[in-house]
Amino acid sequence: MASILSTKRQDNTVVAEVVMNSPEMLELRGNLDNIHLFSENTAEISANIATRGAKDATKYFLIPRMLRKNLHLDEKVSCQRIDHEGKTIFVYIIKKEVNK
Repeated sequence: MASILSTKRQDNTVVAEVVMNSPEMLELRGNLDNIHLFSENTAEISANIATRGAKDATKYFLIPRMLRKNLHLDEKVSCQRIDHEGKTIFVYIIKKEVNK
């Protein structure tokens, strides 16, 4: 788990000094651009998992109604799993519809 040590404003951006352990850094696989910082403490919307099939073998993450607006759900979706200290975080990347 990473922590922000310090922040400072520079023009219209914020420069953050981040400390993280080595396994988390290795998960970036050298990608140092397009990084999104988030805290698990900001996940305030409840969601559910649906199960189907024999012995509930198939699981579906249900997107809460209030979060479904403007999503391209018929296009390719990518996913990442992050395991950390008894918790698992799933991150899905879905293209967003652009209003014309």
